[in-house]
Amino acid sequence: MDVSRRDLLIAGSTAGAAGLTGGSAGPALAGSPGPVPAASPAGEAPRVRTGFDRLAAGGYRELAGRRVGVVTNPTGVTPDVRHIVDVMHADPRVDLRAVFGPEHGFRGTAQAGGSEGRYTDPATGLPVYDTYQKSGQALADIFTAAGVDTVVFDIQDVGARFYTYIWTLHDCMVAAGLAGKRVLVLDRPNPVTGRAALGPVLDRAFASFVGREPIAQAHGMTVAELARLFNGEFLTRPVELETVRMSGWARDDFFGTTGLPWVPPSPNMPTPDTALVYAGSCLFEGTNLSEGRGTTRPFELLGAEGIDGRWAAAVNALELPGLHVREAYFAPVFSKFAGRTAGGVHLHVHDRRAFDPVRTGIALLVTAKRLWPGFAWRPDQWIDRLTGSSRVRTLIDAGAGPDDVVRAWRGELAGFRELRRRYLMYR
Repeated sequence: MDVSRRDLLIAGSTAGAAGLTGGSAGPALAGSPGPVPAASPAGEAPRVRTGFDRLAAGGYRELAGRRVGVVTNPTGVTPDVRHIVDVMHADPRVDLRAVFGPEHGFRGTAQAGGSEGRYTDPATGLPVYDTYQKSGQALADIFTAAGVDTVVFDIQDVGARFYTYIWTLHDCMVAAGLAGKRVLVLDRPNPVTGRAALGPVLDRAFASFVGREPIAQAHGMTVAELARLFNGEFLTRPVELETVRMSGWARDDFFGTTGLPWVPPSPNMPTPDTALVYAGSCLFEGTNLSEGRGTTRPFELLGAEGIDGRWAAAVNALELPGLHVREAYFAPVFSKFAGRTAGGVHLHVHDRRAFDPVRTGIALLVTAKRLWPGFAWRPDQWIDRLTGSSRVRTLIDAGAGPDDVVRAWRGELAGFRELRRRYLMYR
């Protein structure tokens, strides 16, 4: 991790504990107003209540008498954007012993592929353990060393198989089973709806931290539903699992209808619009084109040096449902083409319900390869990890069109959709 960033975080958190966060910064002081309520009474309440909101409203019954550790990141917030760790730490009804940070860290200071390491959280004094790239017995040993008997998971997902937080959940469940710990998953919305699963299903031969188990590229599930699926289908040693469901959320709800605040789950997921395209445009991580990292519109801007308006014209000619594409030029400040001007496309979704991010991503790959002589897959064949097999890459290399590629996964997707139905919790 970047030490200077964490130093800034610690300094800022210490200042907040002294004058900004009030009762949520640490143990209640003599004469203080006592535990911080779980939600602010000011303003209109969100239509959707998250798993944590319902847990707190019920007086933390599920945590009574438990030694608690929380797996979370900056998205673990109440409707008035206080972090659940700060809220629970200030409440005597919760025996909170530790925090476990995923990729990007508990307080969110690290970029992709990084974490915050092991440290003491200055706002609460709690030990923070790093779970990133830890699994199996090594992660089980961390839970044991932390002295917890219940591992609580509360992180906002974005609905794509290769977004790593769902595999942090999976790995924590495996480790909890090894260590004899209980797992409590607090549910949050799938921001791009839970209407349907889309895209290819992972072949286990290509399993990695961007896909451990055979689920679809856009899984159409919430984290609590995924936990139930993992436990019921994939874990060789099922864990003692409990979930706290949301109220007010339906499967066809996009995030903007929930009334909940959007906190970026990672540095390159700034808005719900990013999440909407991510399940398809993230495939450009597997190429030498920029996926928009280092711009204000990651995963909505795609391109490379030498690409001109012909790419946007070719994509628009396909008349992809729900999508307009604009010719765009951008200069990323980091990542691919940092400090140089790339040409390409800007994705504008005008009909969210008609838009298919995975088919769109395939169409973008096919047209980019046909039009730009400089197109190349990443030499480590990362595209195979992202799509879950070598099939998408080999079909595109053989000249297949978007519809040919999509047809190739129909059978396996139908099988996953049937399996998925058994674990859905919402209408």
